[in-house]
Amino acid sequence: MMNFQKTTRLSGAVAIAGIAALLISGCTRDAGGTGNGGGAGGGTEASPGITDDSLSLGISSPLSGPTAGPGSCTVAGLYTYLEAKNADGGFEFGDGKTRSVDLTYLDDAYDPAKAVSNFRQLVNEEVFAYVGALGTPTNAAIMPIADEEEVPQVLLITGATAFSEDQAANPWTYGLLPTYYDEGFAFGELLAGAGEPVTVATLAQNDDFGEDYLAGFEAAIEGSDVEVVGSATYEPSDTTLNPQVTELAATQADALLSAVSVTPLQVGVLTRAQSVGWLPRVFLPSNTSTPGTIIEPGAGGAYPALYSTSLTKTPVSPAVAEDEDVIAYNEAFKQYGSTITTTYTPHCVWSYIEGAILEEAFKGMEEPTRDSFMEALKSIQGFEAPLLLDGITVDTTRDDQPAIDGIELVQFNGTGYAPVESY
Repeated sequence: MMNFQKTTRLSGAVAIAGIAALLISGCTRDAGGTGNGGGAGGGTEASPGITDDSLSLGISSPLSGPTAGPGSCTVAGLYTYLEAKNADGGFEFGDGKTRSVDLTYLDDAYDPAKAVSNFRQLVNEEVFAYVGALGTPTNAAIMPIADEEEVPQVLLITGATAFSEDQAANPWTYGLLPTYYDEGFAFGELLAGAGEPVTVATLAQNDDFGEDYLAGFEAAIEGSDVEVVGSATYEPSDTTLNPQVTELAATQADALLSAVSVTPLQVGVLTRAQSVGWLPRVFLPSNTSTPGTIIEPGAGGAYPALYSTSLTKTPVSPAVAEDEDVIAYNEAFKQYGSTITTTYTPHCVWSYIEGAILEEAFKGMEEPTRDSFMEALKSIQGFEAPLLLDGITVDTTRDDQPAIDGIELVQFNGTGYAPVESY
């Protein structure tokens, strides 16, 4: 099926087309007010995409295809934060000016070639920065181009180490989330501390996502009583993982590390293992562990334990319904984000937090330039962004780590997740 793109010029609280039209056509929001800014900054030549009263951001995300749920949330959360702040008077910048910040978003269907095309389109339309894009393969394809064009490609919704570990070599690219290596290490550390022999099977995506997960896991279990008795990989383009799951089930391993990033494939892993009589303890990545989109359709309650990692409060959870940040998020999302998606995944909150980090960077921008933005972005330390769990902060001053510092290992309790105490 062909995907069509429609550009709509909107501002403030003007409603956009419904979710169905968005996901089919790949609607975009025109940044508005872009350009080189003329005299912005009192004589300093402004970078493209910023004027005295506005700044434009761009993002490419999978709004269609099997990753449309997380992809739509990636746009919706950021859009919610930006529009709520715009409606409240705009963003204060370090050069003394107050600006509206607008977002242009395009659909790439999780296709690296399409993501590159979208990035080039956004640059040609003179966005100031490319922010918050979802996906390891899509962002990897863009990274060398962002460096060549000297366009910020930052706060990416991916935990691949490649986007943060060598910032000297890739000065225009920067990740948002704790790394997949850290997630894998947390899972392995739990098993290694079990105090008994544990057998494990691993299923991982055949790219940096899977490799980082496995590297962290293997580092944590080294020298312990944890034994990997089966391993399999898959491609994101695969339509089913039944053969891999069947192969791994033959090991009857005690635990399964399912480093699968595509929502329907992760659901398929849970249902297939059950159908062949294998019920291990299962470890799910943070990006494919949502109860409503993964565990419920995958009948995950059949397993003795489901683990994941978390770094934020969950706004759909009754347990935090009275939290001030959650109330603010839910009210704003109802007005703005719900026009893009009504399905919750953690990407909605991650990208909302991204908006708060951007606001901190804007406060430190003393000149209307991309260089000044990057300097300010990389100077944030100890920032307690809204919706982060206690003890988890934003620290962008670390040379080889992404913006958010800290994760928590959690276990599914039948309705949501709670901290893990022991294996």
